[in-house]
Amino acid sequence: MQKEGVIISPVHMDSRKNLGIKAGDTVRVWQKIQEKGKTRLQAFEGLVLAHKHGAEAGATFTVRRVSGGVGVEKIFPLYSPMIDKIEIVRRSKVRRAKLYHIREKVAREIRRQMRKIRAVGISSTDVEKQEAPAEDVAVESAAVSAENVSGGAPEEKKE
Repeated sequence: MQKEGVIISPVHMDSRKNLGIKAGDTVRVWQKIQEKGKTRLQAFEGLVLAHKHGAEAGATFTVRRVSGGVGVEKIFPLYSPMIDKIEIVRRSKVRRAKLYHIREKVAREIRRQMRKIRAVGISSTDVEKQEAPAEDVAVESAAVSAENVSGGAPEEKKE
């Protein structure tokens, strides 16, 4: 939007409008972050879950990525001056306008993987107990017989 050679917005609105971001795209959003008087660029790459409000001034898009095993979602205003540039890395054909079901799908897959981990869970202490079970039984029976001789009640072993 220009009036007599004066730029009203610091964002080139036509380029962002014609970018055509939609759900299912993998995008890289370069944010301007100000720290200690300096401005740096930080990339946030992820899957677009939703694009809301079309191409109007208040248009937003939601990007989700998994960082360190935790899902992180950010809602970006399309015409924000704090966004330096938006790159479309990959386009996917999806059959929904909003991909909010991806949240539950990822959680289900993680739970499924955790079930497998629990079934296999063997630690180094378990291996030591399997190697020398006769010694443990002899030590425990000696401790119980010593307590019975002293007349005290047998105490529970705390590990």
